[in-house]
Amino acid sequence: MINEPLVEEGIANTTSSRNSNRGLQYMRLLVKDPAAIIGLVIVFVFLGWAVVQGFLELLYGQSGPAVALLPHNPFTYNLQINLHPPDHSYIFGTNTYGEDILSRMLYAMPRDAFISVLVVLSGVLIGGLIGVISGYRGKLTDDIAMRVTDAFLSLPALILVIAISVLLGETLTGLILALVVVWWPIYARFFRAETLKIKNLDYVQASKLNKVSFFRLFFKYLFINSIDPVIAYAALDFGNVILTYSTLAFLGIGLEPPIPELGSMASSGVGTLPTGWWYAIFPGLAILIIVIGFVLVGDRMQDIISNRINY
Repeated sequence: MINEPLVEEGIANTTSSRNSNRGLQYMRLLVKDPAAIIGLVIVFVFLGWAVVQGFLELLYGQSGPAVALLPHNPFTYNLQINLHPPDHSYIFGTNTYGEDILSRMLYAMPRDAFISVLVVLSGVLIGGLIGVISGYRGKLTDDIAMRVTDAFLSLPALILVIAISVLLGETLTGLILALVVVWWPIYARFFRAETLKIKNLDYVQASKLNKVSFFRLFFKYLFINSIDPVIAYAALDFGNVILTYSTLAFLGIGLEPPIPELGSMASSGVGTLPTGWWYAIFPGLAILIIVIGFVLVGDRMQDIISNRINY
């Protein structure tokens, strides 16, 4: 007689062990690649700073402790040094109001990090829920879910985000909601494709025969085992969200003055070119470097995952 709980436990342990070993294997291969190491350094520095500075901003807002780690107070006007070129006192120069550009960039970065993490994780969770259920249930559920997904994917993402954010009032909250609404469909496609591959495999069928609850089946055997291609794409996607958010800030959407944004700083600096070149160049360069960091990590992850059969 088969002991059903032991069978289920064996399935879970095998799946967990396989996922754990695979994750360690991916990381070992990732740190062997010079380009990936550069990307990891950029990403860790960016996210590490975002956590520290973001925590201070959350606790203290714009008051003294929140700007203690910055070279200057990013909200201090000094028209006597407006458009001051880069030097030892103001490494990235000042803007048209005499505010330190480097300090404003550092103050802005936690928001970019928070929005990118929130949007990507929301996209993975919402897309995973829809994609796994769609692929597993099939038939009418699949048809309806995929037609809705296709409708979102058929529209240019940036235009759709702008349209939704305008409808929601062009606030930062509205912009974040608009990004989340636009971001889940591609993840739904990823999860559906993977679910179709694995739903008839032995360990999934064994869990069904042992009457595993749908909740456990969904998370332990379908969602987790569909995550591989999503991990690589998500690593790239953090950069995509930051680039999209910066583009929208450049266009003046979702801003909350006087809080600085990298995109809006670059936009404001365009009017000072070419004499005040540093005003637009340094925020734009920061966006570029951050995005490249995520691209290097995500691109290498895609190579590793697509060739994992050779490990």
